[in-house]
Amino acid sequence: MDRRNLLKTVTLAGSALAVPALVAPASADDKNATAPWIQKFAATLSAHDLTAFAALFSENYVNHQVSAASPPPPQGKSPKQGTVAVFTARLAGIPDLKVEIEATVASGNIAAASFVYSGTHNGPLAGVAPTGRALRFTSCDIFRVQDGLIVEHWGMGDLAGVAAQLKA
Repeated sequence: MDRRNLLKTVTLAGSALAVPALVAPASADDKNATAPWIQKFAATLSAHDLTAFAALFSENYVNHQVSAASPPPPQGKSPKQGTVAVFTARLAGIPDLKVEIEATVASGNIAAASFVYSGTHNGPLAGVAPTGRALRFTSCDIFRVQDGLIVEHWGMGDLAGVAAQLKA
């Protein structure tokens, strides 16, 4: 199943999934209030504005994605600092990085998106010296927003796709 259909299925299944249980009922005033955070996430990264990117996250942010694509933060660093470090390294490896939104769904304080990352591998990335190759990879991410900041994240990134493109 591709990501677009998965996001549609998640939206339709709603109450059958664990994450939507976190969604506060949406009122007429706040329905899809988290959708702008998807735009801000992509825009700050495409603009390479790590200060604005970091400002999207609460100091109490919890990253439920712990994987090779998003390793736990080093000892003494917060999950927010760890996430900013992951994207700092990504921007160093792909200095012309652009982030586009493929699909989104939002309800109450939860927003999900499928992102497409593209750019040229002109800096060290994941321990690989610059290859000059064009890269394109994806991620699916779910954010919970509270008091105007991202407080939780679940996601998965296409690290295998990146690795394959770097070796090609």
